[in-house]
Amino acid sequence: MRSEGSQPPSAARPAPRAAGDAPGRGVLHRYRDHLPITAATPMISLGEGDTPLVRSTSIVKDLGCEALYFKLESCNPTGSFKDRGMVVAVAKAMEEGATAIMCASTGNTSASAAAYAGRYGLECYVVIPDGRVARGKMAQGVSHGAQILAVDGSFDDALRIARELTSRQPIALVNSVNPFRIEGQKTASFEIADTLGEAPDVLAIPVGNAGNITAYWRGFVEYHRMERTGVRPRMRGFQAAGAAPLVHGAPVKSPQTVASAIRIGNPASWRTAIEARDESGGAIEAVSDDEILDAYRRLAREEGIFCEPASAACVAGVLKSADAGESFAGKTVVCIITGSGLKDPETALQTEAEVHHLPADVDVIEREMGWASSR
Repeated sequence: MRSEGSQPPSAARPAPRAAGDAPGRGVLHRYRDHLPITAATPMISLGEGDTPLVRSTSIVKDLGCEALYFKLESCNPTGSFKDRGMVVAVAKAMEEGATAIMCASTGNTSASAAAYAGRYGLECYVVIPDGRVARGKMAQGVSHGAQILAVDGSFDDALRIARELTSRQPIALVNSVNPFRIEGQKTASFEIADTLGEAPDVLAIPVGNAGNITAYWRGFVEYHRMERTGVRPRMRGFQAAGAAPLVHGAPVKSPQTVASAIRIGNPASWRTAIEARDESGGAIEAVSDDEILDAYRRLAREEGIFCEPASAACVAGVLKSADAGESFAGKTVVCIITGSGLKDPETALQTEAEVHHLPADVDVIEREMGWASSR
């Protein structure tokens, strides 16, 4: 942090570094014709996008659909979907001459912003709700060199402060209220349609600040208008029951949930999320923390997918709908896995491991395993 009376970082730091890496890779290169790119936009990249679409082998049986897929946005460079939009927001900020960026964050946005800022020589400021960010996410922002501003309040307070600060200072705001973020995030819809050869019947997604459901719907609408797909999916958004303002129709003053990434009481993209729901004939519903954690454990144990709790909200949601009698017969369903389980190690470590403490003797270990009789 600078001392009072000193020059702002933008006056003291060298100009941001230009990109000359990852040739032909990343969101800006792959989808430049769908993005607000000009000749002056630096084609930066950390290799984001092009994430796996993995077909379910277990949970699909309970859902009863034709096919269930998991879009592993956890495989982006910083471990979450945020990189898709961040690369566009940072590139446009650099194009406009910014030397500093800022975001409010529950963790994933800060990790992504700090990574791109560090790579391209930008100052990065992160406003977080003090004590309410998972340690794995905090570790990323700190490691990438972000300056952390922990405020006594909620995420909504942090975003309000970030918006006001960036309106006063020559610092680019890179939260999802930045329209370039949404433009980048919509590219995941393109990838799903390109991989499947068609849009899915149902797109299930966790909803926190609501930028992602907005972005996915925008992408599917664009592809449909271009006749790249013949259908548009029903958008099924899922919020945690203790942080479900879109479900209740009113802000939640003190949102509470184990799924910290969607612990948001007043989503910035409220209006566009409701539009996505209504235009697609979909729904935004709530799931309990117990339902989220059950899906979280099932994804890891049955599908080999280790995600942060918020990611499991959409899987919990479609399972809850199927249990309530909704039929997914003949449908293709895609669930968005928004972030890696390594983002929130505390939740994983709450499951007590079954550890067998044994001597370094292979015969004893073999008997403990129950395999001795097979010899």
